[in-house]
Amino acid sequence: MAQKIVVVESPAKAKTINKYLGSDFTVLASYGHIRDLPPKDGSVRPDEDFAMDWQLGERAEKPVSEIVKAVKGAKAVYLASDPDREGEAIAWHVLEVLREKGLVKSTPVYRVTFNEITKQTVLDAIAHPREIDKNLVDSYMARRALDYLVGFSLSPVLWRKLPGSKSAGRVQSVALRLICDRESEIEKFKAQEFWTIEAIFMTTSGGQIPARLTHINGKKLDKFGIQTEAEAQAALAILNQLSYKVAAIEKKQARRNPYPPFTTSTLQQEASRKLGFSASNTMRTAQQLYEGVDIGGDTVGLITYMRTDGVSLSTEAINSARDVIMKDYGKEYLPPEPRLYKTTAKNAQEAHEAIRPTDLKRHPEDVAKYLDAAGLKLYTLIWQRTMASQMSSAVLDQVAVDIAGSQDKAIFRANGSVVVFDGWLKVYEESDDEDKKPDDEHPRNVRLPAVKEQEAVDKRDVKPEQHFTQPPPRYSEASLVKKLEELGIGRPSTYASIMQVLQDRDYVRLDKKRFIPEDRGRIVTTFLENFFGHYVEYDFTADLEEKLDDISGGRIDWKQVLREFWTDFSVAIGDTKDLKITDVINALDEALGPHFFPPREDGTDPRLCSVCKTGRMGLKLGRYGAFLGCSNYPTCRNTRPLAVADGNNDNAQMQGPRELGLDPATQLPVSARIGPYGAYVQLGPAPIAQPVTPEPVAAEEGKPKKRKKKKDDAPKPKRVSLPKGLDPNIIDLTTALKLLGLPREIGKHPDSGEMITAGIGRFGPYLKMGPQYKTIPPDDDVLNIGLNRAVVLIAEPSKGGRGMQPGKLLGEHPSDGKPVTLNKGRFGPYVKWGKVMATVTKSYDPEALTMPQALEIIETKLAKGPPQKAGKAAKPARAVKPIKAANADKIVKETKIKKRKGSKN
Repeated sequence: MAQKIVVVESPAKAKTINKYLGSDFTVLASYGHIRDLPPKDGSVRPDEDFAMDWQLGERAEKPVSEIVKAVKGAKAVYLASDPDREGEAIAWHVLEVLREKGLVKSTPVYRVTFNEITKQTVLDAIAHPREIDKNLVDSYMARRALDYLVGFSLSPVLWRKLPGSKSAGRVQSVALRLICDRESEIEKFKAQEFWTIEAIFMTTSGGQIPARLTHINGKKLDKFGIQTEAEAQAALAILNQLSYKVAAIEKKQARRNPYPPFTTSTLQQEASRKLGFSASNTMRTAQQLYEGVDIGGDTVGLITYMRTDGVSLSTEAINSARDVIMKDYGKEYLPPEPRLYKTTAKNAQEAHEAIRPTDLKRHPEDVAKYLDAAGLKLYTLIWQRTMASQMSSAVLDQVAVDIAGSQDKAIFRANGSVVVFDGWLKVYEESDDEDKKPDDEHPRNVRLPAVKEQEAVDKRDVKPEQHFTQPPPRYSEASLVKKLEELGIGRPSTYASIMQVLQDRDYVRLDKKRFIPEDRGRIVTTFLENFFGHYVEYDFTADLEEKLDDISGGRIDWKQVLREFWTDFSVAIGDTKDLKITDVINALDEALGPHFFPPREDGTDPRLCSVCKTGRMGLKLGRYGAFLGCSNYPTCRNTRPLAVADGNNDNAQMQGPRELGLDPATQLPVSARIGPYGAYVQLGPAPIAQPVTPEPVAAEEGKPKKRKKKKDDAPKPKRVSLPKGLDPNIIDLTTALKLLGLPREIGKHPDSGEMITAGIGRFGPYLKMGPQYKTIPPDDDVLNIGLNRAVVLIAEPSKGGRGMQPGKLLGEHPSDGKPVTLNKGRFGPYVKWGKVMATVTKSYDPEALTMPQALEIIETKLAKGPPQKAGKAAKPARAVKPIKAANADKIVKETKIKKRKGSKN
């Protein structure tokens, strides 16, 4: 019997849907997009009316061959990719491949979509197929062509004119500009001082009223009404002479309405704020919840499609939510009418429902045992938000009390707000934007004592407080997503990948969950603003998004949009052909000068070369990227990496080796230096380079012989990397000598007796006990860490594993006094002495192992000699005088057991 073939994107989705359909259906996965534009010139050809070439992806050959094989002789084909623009494109690509194979003529091909993966929804979709939406495909083609034309036209310009740059993108470059512009705002920000005066008043009944001064001498105080400490003290002198009473009481009731259910962007923002999820982690987890989870043997999708900018809910979902609210919370939590929402986001398509659970009767606790931690957290967040969106408003009583001084010379105001009915707050914790300032006007859950107008109050404490205005905060993932959506730039489904690309290109970095532009990113942004300014303007990018939406709505021809864009863009690209590198350097140097050379407090020229004292430091371009260098090159070779020379950058001010003094023990010079891997201290001068001579070649091997070290070769100086937080510009000789003295012994472990040492390796500061290493956290100092703290760190588990497990001390070996310990390993218990590790065989009881028995085990191990590689004969082990268990404790320590050496291979 001929089969009906269903094609979806992922194997997880295929597995879920396969359980819903009958035996006459076969569900196959395309593994995402099967075709894309070849990454080379000419894949989009504007001169041929934007003809486009497509090729199969690297991983698409196998799934495509399976689909083609299955379709041959099939009764029908259903293309069931996701219900958005990308899903429509995937279905179109599969159809085109089938058409090229000549399979469409004999086999009907249908398009089906569903917003949630449940049995009834999937069956309804199969029963009501449609044709592929040409408008959505055209919109995809236009978007893909635009991204290609920008990337493959603009990126080569960057590579030629701005060495070290990696790429530019239509939306990526605008997002980068947002981050860089915010950083410029922060750098230009000048903090402004202001003062507030707070007071505590006591009522006749003993209640306390905290209040803030709002008027003095008949003048209303704005934020900067009191700007200096002198003004604050003058006001305080007046206030302390006055008596006070309640002048006015204002009461009102406020209603706080719930938020709408989640869209893609609001889910990313809230998951970032509440759960600490990155945008990519949120989308990955949501994808798993959408595609299906095994719930007691039944695979079901737990949420609706997670790429949407719609906030509406289906009638069935609203009715289900109202049923759950009535049953779980009661009639007072159910509003008289269902809540209907409409999005306010720019360029929203509203083609799909909001993100919601597929079954609101499925509470988070019902699915907890079937989900991992991330899945449960995200499902709970979505369930709570959806339920709250259909619940009654919260009701708050807000009170404002004015307290006036004698003759109204001063007025203080106290504000309070109390939740009298929690409403939707019963299930959903309110979360403000992390960049939003707290509500001073009506703080939540601050209850004021009952007072009457004209009631006298006693001033108990009046305190002036100094403040400074704060710069705008750097963007977090949540606030950047919000800003992009507000401006109408990009699409919510692309935000996660945009932010990841910026980090992968080293254009930005995330520090404490905030985006900081790297200097490379700032240079790229400045270049684009100077030479392609129109194409990184926020309005231009948003307008282009509107046109792409018009294409998907059938209101404009997609090739017309491409023609309008390419006409001007190609001219801008052509104008850069005659652009000289010096022009680029001069433009960037002028634009970025305030960033790299901020004004100095002493008024000296920040660009003055610190080496030759006459040159001017400025931006330079080399084959590996940009750097800062002296204008007197090549006479003066002073250079430094792209970094602002301030106390926040450890290496910015280093202009060559910094001599610290002489080591008292060796009389060798000690210096702080900057190398390719960071800052370090060095004992001794740099070795003098030896002349290079041709190396002799062994005739029989054809390989250069290794040069033997000569007696007169200069010894390599000792070097130790500086731990994070130590500034090479200010480190002193004492600290440098301590670093050069590493590794240092901290003390013996109280359980195993093994020595614990502290040092600095290629991965930073560490503790070492036997063969095991433990990273020292940033909050601990490798130079001062003590034994107690070291033992605690050693016992702490590492990421994904256990802490060091110190062995049980059995005693000291009679030959050298080193500890002999009983340890637990992957393959069972073993005895350790120095570098010798011997397995405790089954003939011994590890729990009752004695020191004499441990010595027997060690001697048996030594007598066998080291293990030999296959094919190599072992050299006879050197004779060892056996140590009898009965006499083991009497053997003097002078007996030396020489280390055995294995045969050379």
